[in-house]
Amino acid sequence: MHPTLTTQQERRLLFTLAGIQFSHILDFMIMMPLGPILIKFFGISTHEFGLLVASYSFSAALSGLLAATFVDRFERKRLLLTMFILFGLASLACGLAPSYATLLVARAFAGAFGGVMGAMVQTIIGDVIPFERRATASGIVMSAFSVSTIAGVPISLWLANWLNWRAPFVLIALLTVLFVIVGQQVLPQLRHHISAQKRAHPFVPMFEVLRDVNHLHALLFSALIIFSGFTVIPYITLYAVHNIGISQQQIPLIYLVGGAATLITARLIGRYADKHGKVKIYRLVAVTASLPLLIVTQITTAPLWLWLIYTTFFFVLVSGRMIPAMAIITSAAQPKLRGTFMSLNATVQSLAMALASTLAGFIITQSSAGQIVHYEVVGYVALVANALAIWFVARIVMHDSRVAVPDVALK
Repeated sequence: MHPTLTTQQERRLLFTLAGIQFSHILDFMIMMPLGPILIKFFGISTHEFGLLVASYSFSAALSGLLAATFVDRFERKRLLLTMFILFGLASLACGLAPSYATLLVARAFAGAFGGVMGAMVQTIIGDVIPFERRATASGIVMSAFSVSTIAGVPISLWLANWLNWRAPFVLIALLTVLFVIVGQQVLPQLRHHISAQKRAHPFVPMFEVLRDVNHLHALLFSALIIFSGFTVIPYITLYAVHNIGISQQQIPLIYLVGGAATLITARLIGRYADKHGKVKIYRLVAVTASLPLLIVTQITTAPLWLWLIYTTFFFVLVSGRMIPAMAIITSAAQPKLRGTFMSLNATVQSLAMALASTLAGFIITQSSAGQIVHYEVVGYVALVANALAIWFVARIVMHDSRVAVPDVALK
């Protein structure tokens, strides 16, 4: 039923999925540090910038909902690579956009394909990697976030400052070509989930997922985690530049230091979650993450070195929550419905991102001096959502139908 991979094949699979995620995450992340540049270039407000970020997420939510009707009917590899190619074309369209309106549309298309792509990556992890090693595997794939912040964002910002804001999107399109070629060679074909019996209606698998109370608990938990982070994340760069006094040229340093730290901690968190319990480690990291969520939205002045300490802890802990959390969420799905469930999860996460960034965009304003106002209110909203997620995780039941295998492949 499931492919048996050697240790080397498993590692190659995970690093290939990490490369695909790197392209996806970089495309999403680069919008936030580009905020001051885009606001100036297009002459838009913070609300319009928030809509630019939210359009990606709203579109990803809609595409994830649509994908839930068909994703378990197709072979995983072909569907993932098809979505990846379309995502690369949409990213190229972002780089070629002549106006704010066309950029908004291009971002929506990138979100539509990226949302399905991200769900497929997590689905393949759930299909191939046994439960006992799944948090470790998630940590490896989610190291794409770290590499994106260490290398992707600083290089993209350097290109944006040296050439113009369009250059990072062209770079992402080129990376897509590279990883499509690698993925074609490395990714296994996965057909075990395809039933020979035809379903009566394309919405049947979605209804099956939504009838399961445990699935609903996992989806709500997922939404709370994402909402708590993305009320704050899209506006960190704007706040750093306009309130803390960090220059646009120093912004890449924030991502470089924060990414370097998460590259180390992501895999450690994954290993500890597998060893000591996913729920226990999630709660520990999430409780600790409350402190940087509060600090980065409350502090009004700081030298660069101190701001780097605050933002690095933010990167490590706020993103670190997702490693045990995704292992919990993936394991909450019935294996035969995992693709549909993860597509719905992508929809829920994208919708939470969009609602969070939109809400924060309406809460904060810019003063006549250009400073960001009411960012501390956004921090309070994030803390409440984070606390609800910590409380709610105990309601999720994790199960897996496969026979456990020795925990050796990722050591």
